[in-house]
Amino acid sequence: MQTGGCTRLSVAPMMDWTDRHCRYFHRQLTRQTLLYTEMVTTSAIRHGDVDRLLAFDPCERPLALQIGGVEPQELFDAVQRCTGRGFDEINLNAGCPSDKVQAGGFGAVLMKDPVRAAACLRAMQDAAEGIEITLKCRIGVDDQNPEICLPEFLSAVADSGVNRITIHARKAWLRGLSPKQNRDIPPLDYPLVLRMKDQFPQLKICINGGIECLTQAERYLAAGLDGVMIGRAAYRTPARLLAPVDQRIFGQSGKKMKPNQVAAAMVPYLRQQHRSGVKVTAVTRHMLGLFAGQSGARTWRQMLSNPALNGPEGIEFYWQAVRMMENQTNGNSASMAMHPA
Repeated sequence: MQTGGCTRLSVAPMMDWTDRHCRYFHRQLTRQTLLYTEMVTTSAIRHGDVDRLLAFDPCERPLALQIGGVEPQELFDAVQRCTGRGFDEINLNAGCPSDKVQAGGFGAVLMKDPVRAAACLRAMQDAAEGIEITLKCRIGVDDQNPEICLPEFLSAVADSGVNRITIHARKAWLRGLSPKQNRDIPPLDYPLVLRMKDQFPQLKICINGGIECLTQAERYLAAGLDGVMIGRAAYRTPARLLAPVDQRIFGQSGKKMKPNQVAAAMVPYLRQQHRSGVKVTAVTRHMLGLFAGQSGARTWRQMLSNPALNGPEGIEFYWQAVRMMENQTNGNSASMAMHPA
């Protein structure tokens, strides 16, 4: 599978959020959108349970794996271990500002050293065996001038042979701001990203950061950018953001999935995961915003947070929540027909 078309819209890699359960849920809403894993470090791939770390359901594709690392040889080895597992893309993180990432010298720290970033990307491509290697970065870090540092960084990336970059249109402050504050406080500079597309027309440039709706995404695609990556808005209001994507962004025919239909469609997965020892709430925590803006949304969130979901009657308790939302939204009985006799 090639990721070219699906990059028009993607859901950002988000630590503690875009795990395999979240991605399975999001895939019920959109078949075309490119999904990303949480960042996995080269150390975790080398020393951890790689089968568990990299596990995913085939339905999650198109799917990109995001890797964090700073040593070219370690990235080469990590990518080698990841090939043949079904990922459609492997992405290098050059934007995360967390303390752990800074201590390892990777993530947003890489923006201070374009030469090393390019060496990392070349090593990844050497090991990739046909899988596309991409990059996600910021517009700069700390007291860098983005008008100067970002073109220099993109030039180095282009020289490495990588030609698709997602730019989070904010600086990252490595000292003085928490990772959460780094997602909100540094001002967004969308015009700079647009200028980078003009300056580097050979690169496929996607924009990320603070994008809240598909109308905004459509505006940047119409302006000439190659893709839009949406993060927290897609997670917190998934039906509003993701259900219309296949029709509006990818031009697909057919009707969008309604929240009631998605809630019902998750039952076989919930049952399967429950049987394998996964807590039902490990899945449903990603579904709290499914009915955002609709009547009964608060009760839905409360029911999906209830510890009773992890008990022996957890699936039946979940069905009570589904039936409640059917009644609240005056939906049809399509999902009810799926209930076991």
